[in-house]
Amino acid sequence: MTKPPASDAQPASTLITEKIADLADWRGATLARMRKLIQQADPDVVEEWKWMGTPVWSHDGILCTGETYKSVVKLTFAKGASLKDPAGLFNASLEGNMRRAIDIAEGVEIDATAFKALIREAIAHNSAGKSAAAKKKAKPKA
Repeated sequence: MTKPPASDAQPASTLITEKIADLADWRGATLARMRKLIQQADPDVVEEWKWMGTPVWSHDGILCTGETYKSVVKLTFAKGASLKDPAGLFNASLEGNMRRAIDIAEGVEIDATAFKALIREAIAHNSAGKSAAAKKKAKPKA
């Protein structure tokens, strides 16, 4: 089945739903589960479609992306290196100064409570950064 190219007119949520359906295997089910957990952690999360087909979840900046590969679903947190991860969910991209990722292989279940806490931590980090930038901008120059 050939799909028409995605147009800018399609909402990101529709494109993400289509991607999940097109995967039609454990990767689609995993991405759908993680999407649901993100939405539960933040009902105001914004879904975006970037970089030629990557689901992105944002709140005052990017929280994480959802990439699918043959052997893993990778959730990359844009500012993961700055986040507290007491449950140790980050298991990939640990060497960088900014990003951290969670690689989820087939059959692996991520702790829902710990994952939602990590999403909320990312939101708090983004919101704090936005507040600091607004204060700096509003501060009169001497």
